[in-house]
Amino acid sequence: MKFKNPSNGYVEIVSGKLSWLWVFLLGPIYWLVKGVWKHALLHLILASITIGVAHLIYPFFTYSILRKHYNSIGWKIVK
Repeated sequence: MKFKNPSNGYVEIVSGKLSWLWVFLLGPIYWLVKGVWKHALLHLILASITIGVAHLIYPFFTYSILRKHYNSIGWKIVK
């Protein structure tokens, strides 16, 4: 998935085919690297409360979380 910053035209590759795997392996660290602070904290809290079960479920939502995050900050998806 690629997104373009409308203010300066910068295009960033946000996720690849294995992004879900990186979320599974790295957990909240992946969200911190991507700059999605809210989900880094939420992932950590939910994984702690559910004794790791949330960590197994979170990777399924990787692409939608990234899409919503970049849309909310004003970036446009590039096809």
